[in-house]
Amino acid sequence: MSNALEVSNDTFESEVLECATPVLVDFWADWCMPCKMVAPAVDAIADDFVDEVKVAKIDVDANSELAVEYGVRGIPSLMIFYGGKVVERMVGVQSQATIAAKLRKVLAGKTKTP
Repeated sequence: MSNALEVSNDTFESEVLECATPVLVDFWADWCMPCKMVAPAVDAIADDFVDEVKVAKIDVDANSELAVEYGVRGIPSLMIFYGGKVVERMVGVQSQATIAAKLRKVLAGKTKTP
């Protein structure tokens, strides 16, 4: 079982924007094959970084307002939020190593909150 949290339009602010730690957000859809390809990496990240980073998943079909607000034009789109702002963006299938490296960079303070 993954430590990733399903987030919706209603819970986004409290779960992502107000979170004190970095949050990796996976914008995905059930019909999206590349989303299914990246899902195991996102779930592994949720497990590997359980004490440092929150991992959230947002179904863009059910939560289109968030997808529009954050300029999601292609999925999967992975964004790292910190301090209520997007500090990193990745579009398309990403390896677990790539996602982990971006998170480590944020955790090390090399990415400043806007």
